[in-house]
Amino acid sequence: MEEFRFGRLDGQPAKIRNVPIAVTPEGFWCCPSQAILQKSMKNQNQHARPKGGASPSVSKASSVQRTPTVPLEKRTHSTPTRSRTNSDEQVLPSADDAVPDPPKVSPVPDKRHKQHKISVGFGQLHTSDLKVMLYGREGVAVKMIVHKNILAENSAFFADKLSRQSPVSCIEVSDCEDVEIFVETVGLMYCKDVKQRLIKQAVARVLRILKVRNIDIQVAESLGFPACIMSCLNYLEAVPWVGDEEENVVSSIRQLHCENYGVSPLLKRVASDLTNPPSETLAHIIELVLKSSDDRGRREMKSLVLKLLKENNISTNGSSDSCVVTFYSSCRNCLESLMNLFRQASEPEFSEQSSDSKEVIFRQITLEADNLLWLAEILADRNAADELTSIWASQGELAKLHCRIPVMHRHLISCVTARLFVAVGKGEALPSKETRQLLLDVWLQPLMDDYNWLQHGCRWFDRKVVEEGIGHTILTLPLEDQQSILLTWLGRFLKVGDSCPNLQRAFEVWWRRTFVRPYTDQQASSSSQSRRS
Repeated sequence: MEEFRFGRLDGQPAKIRNVPIAVTPEGFWCCPSQAILQKSMKNQNQHARPKGGASPSVSKASSVQRTPTVPLEKRTHSTPTRSRTNSDEQVLPSADDAVPDPPKVSPVPDKRHKQHKISVGFGQLHTSDLKVMLYGREGVAVKMIVHKNILAENSAFFADKLSRQSPVSCIEVSDCEDVEIFVETVGLMYCKDVKQRLIKQAVARVLRILKVRNIDIQVAESLGFPACIMSCLNYLEAVPWVGDEEENVVSSIRQLHCENYGVSPLLKRVASDLTNPPSETLAHIIELVLKSSDDRGRREMKSLVLKLLKENNISTNGSSDSCVVTFYSSCRNCLESLMNLFRQASEPEFSEQSSDSKEVIFRQITLEADNLLWLAEILADRNAADELTSIWASQGELAKLHCRIPVMHRHLISCVTARLFVAVGKGEALPSKETRQLLLDVWLQPLMDDYNWLQHGCRWFDRKVVEEGIGHTILTLPLEDQQSILLTWLGRFLKVGDSCPNLQRAFEVWWRRTFVRPYTDQQASSSSQSRRS
């Protein structure tokens, strides 16, 4: 920031005003933002109002002095830019120029709306030969003091303007949406290395150079400034994009009208040209996660992949999801491995093995059961667990061997059963009546056997959700089958209490269906017949 000091004729303290000054290797150039311009206009209007209703006093013009902050070695190679800003153009000369105090004059009232003007110079001002008038939409007018040769060399837009008529002393550009960026883009024409100039700039500001529009086209592109566009693209190709910046960058790049800038390296960051379908990549990821040997890494990646799949769950029909084939292939592999491990652990000679050998088998059982539970969660979330419910209901041998494995190693098998009951109860899976009946006949008893362990050994086990899922699954069966299952549950519940699922809500529904509904239906039928007669 360059500081401007305003001296006063009456000897009172001068008011200090800050104007943003950017220092380039070629000299100064000024580019006030819209907020600063509006604030400046507001302050000027406040100072112009007379206080206490008194008539305005005689104005005293002030001399202007700028205190440069550029190192000495830079002063010898460049000429400071002169920046003028006021309602009628307030001149800000260099510190070396002596400005005499003008005589006192009476102010002339002007009721017209004054346009706020700024004067910006680039490079060596004493060699400038062109003025560019830039008119913004906020009542801001910027006069840029520039050089024809530099603008013609770097900008096809200005080269065309200069070639139409000769000599040209002034070019006007109207209806500019972002005056600040337009001025900065012109200033970049004076930089030998535009990319170096963009270093440490925010991505949003670089995007403004590409994205801000003037007459519905990009500023840098409308000016025919390919060096600036290429430097911006090179910058965006190298810098990381964080959060929402990615969408802004991609949309800005795709809006470029010219295809000769080589934007494909940037778009390759978000789009791949590989011919491999996504299902193959997903299958590879699933395989890596399922075969992971580190407990923490496997647990964290399972949680992450499950979350990402839920976010991208746009398929409403599981059979049409190409990824479902991958999940079911992994499910069958897990089931096959579980069957082999259960058979091995159920053999008589298994009890004679060393504790280390047993621990290896039990650990593999726990791992495969956890993998199957994760796959069941994925399929249920994608409404594609119908086939898995049917496959699980047909695992009669696995259910018989279930009781031969210690509960601390087998309880995840019951978690798979519980998850499928929840899926059926919530309508996430719609298996046939025979499948639902078989699922209850095969797996409800093993689940009851492990229920006490699940409540106290699994922190993430939600008892209410599981009990609601079991109850809803039972109530989807014919009334006679409901009675058979619920009476069996009642006998166990009266013996062990909370050590088995609490299905009282399902029992209440069955009770009303069995004892209350026939009576109400009979009354309704009698009432209907009496009305007809």
